[in-house]
Amino acid sequence: MLNFIKNFRNDEDGAVTVDFVVLTAAIVLLGLLVGTAVKTGATTLAADIKADIEAQVTP
Repeated sequence: MLNFIKNFRNDEDGAVTVDFVVLTAAIVLLGLLVGTAVKTGATTLAADIKADIEAQVTP
């Protein structure tokens, strides 16, 4: 029983799993932030293009 407790205390497999979970969450968050920024920029650009085209068509 004492060996089991010593092995359990020295086992670091769970710590590695936590590291990968945190890293994965950070990557997902970064992806969402980049996607939001691209969406906002594309929407603004599309609205600017629409306004320019409407300005050229309207006398």
